[in-house]
Amino acid sequence: MKRRSFVAAAAGSLALAGCGRLQGFFEVPPERRPIAALFPGPVDSGGFLESAFRGLLRVRDEIKVPVRHLEGVPLEREALLAALRELGKSDAALVIAVGAETSEATQRAAWEMPAQRFAVIQGTLLRPNLAAYVVEQQQSAWLAGAAAALLSKSGVVGHVAVARDAYALSARAAFAAGVRAADAKVRLLTSFPAAADAVPRTVTAQAAQGADIVFAMPDAVRAGAIEAARARGVWLIGAVGDWVATQPDAFVASAVADGGHAVVAAVRDLHDNVFVGDLVRRFGLRVPSAVRLALAAATPEAVRLRIDDYRAQVAAGRIVVPNTYSGPEFVPA
Repeated sequence: MKRRSFVAAAAGSLALAGCGRLQGFFEVPPERRPIAALFPGPVDSGGFLESAFRGLLRVRDEIKVPVRHLEGVPLEREALLAALRELGKSDAALVIAVGAETSEATQRAAWEMPAQRFAVIQGTLLRPNLAAYVVEQQQSAWLAGAAAALLSKSGVVGHVAVARDAYALSARAAFAAGVRAADAKVRLLTSFPAAADAVPRTVTAQAAQGADIVFAMPDAVRAGAIEAARARGVWLIGAVGDWVATQPDAFVASAVADGGHAVVAAVRDLHDNVFVGDLVRRFGLRVPSAVRLALAAATPEAVRLRIDDYRAQVAAGRIVVPNTYSGPEFVPA
């Protein structure tokens, strides 16, 4: 395990390491026991894991429940299982695993510990004591694609991400579909640079090909997409967080997908005594606090109206958002 961190709302919280189930465990009501969470990566990366971690802090600060977490756990089955077993055998009322990649290990841990409750964020594998909470992040990415096509003056838009993980691939597919739906004549340049340090060169190359708006995933933003876009007079569309609110001089829109909403929802279900295993709860555009497209204040009203119409169609299921992309990729020379 690369790094271990614990967060506690009260100074008297017990550490997880080396701790078995407490005597009288089943007599302690859930509202008095901590929530434990596993993050397969750093929680300060600016991406989906950080948004989920902020949700865990909301649990601590708003619901007043002690929380603990393990971060930086490698995406390897045995490492994930070891961490989940440690959390599951503690006094935690609920163990939350974040990320689709943790789904199989979480299902296994739930099978091994049927008396413990588990939740997985973005997973779909279930057990009687395991529920899934899914933020439909691809829905806001679809709207981002539509906005890019409607706002582009050059007729060329870009996309850049570093990690080819499940989220980045589904977001790219959704973005591409939104571009095509809004204006099939708009050209899309999509790139996954082999290394983070190639992001500025990739954005610059896309701009040289005419791209005036680029959909940049959080890992690309951290790797220098903002600086490269500013240097070429290119607007960015962000993802996961509301980049329009934090950096309005660089972002024309942002495909918000708040993993923290799912974390808080799981804990509220537990405390309201409505937590149910073998169930997938989904949060899409019908829940703006979880999924939405943030637009810059200067967005033309005609574009806002088109986006709002698309939002209603996606939310109602009249527009189906794809998960796969089969088009070409742009590789700078």
